[in-house]
Amino acid sequence: MAQRRRQDLIMELIQQNGFVTTEQLVDQFNVTPQTIRRDLNELAEQNKLRRHHGGAGIDSSTTNTAYQARKIMDLEAKERIAAAMVKMIPDNSSMFINIGTTTETIAKALLERKNLQIVTNNLHVASILAAKEDFHVIIAGGEVRNRDGGIVGEATRDFINQFKMDFGIIGISGIHSDGSLLDFDYREVRVAQAIIANSNQVLLAADHTKFGRNAMVRLGNITQADHVFTDKQPPAEISQSLAEHNVELHIV
Repeated sequence: MAQRRRQDLIMELIQQNGFVTTEQLVDQFNVTPQTIRRDLNELAEQNKLRRHHGGAGIDSSTTNTAYQARKIMDLEAKERIAAAMVKMIPDNSSMFINIGTTTETIAKALLERKNLQIVTNNLHVASILAAKEDFHVIIAGGEVRNRDGGIVGEATRDFINQFKMDFGIIGISGIHSDGSLLDFDYREVRVAQAIIANSNQVLLAADHTKFGRNAMVRLGNITQADHVFTDKQPPAEISQSLAEHNVELHIV
């Protein structure tokens, strides 16, 4: 198959699925991983897709990538971020955990802690953490989004405002070059804002693909975090802003 035709078919697959892995493309086209990586790199240079560890996807400022695809995107980076963040969280502490596949990965890492008090608007996080008998897990009320198990709405925000927790563990869909934290659902954003307002320390988890990714709803600014965990050095403008606002950057 000619390279141009293969790349056109790759784009069709990504448009249909939101994200595809390198292994899937190798099997689909019966070529080497090196050939697929070259194709993906060329398409990324043409701004047709965004490269991720182990595959590629398409960014949209209005619609998030499908939940099942996000679960496997950049999973290794998410696991490193989770392991580093959990080291900061002592036993017998309290925390909010918001919606996202990154925060779900963090929840799995938290299972090594003891006697945690958790308030979450993420059904998957609640299910993971409820496995520990010494954890006290509270699920926020509100509307459940069937696509990802997130709980959103005015009732959810009001519920969050009843608590004051040691930590607010936040995931995010995108980070603009000016430091704006961006997401896709204004209802989810309002809940996350309440989490930030009611946390003694805000821990933001964002792998490097979130920097420069677009989404249409502004949550706040990265400088509202106390700690930022990522897997690569952020853009210079953001790194400088973090330093100026005494936000501790953890590169894992």
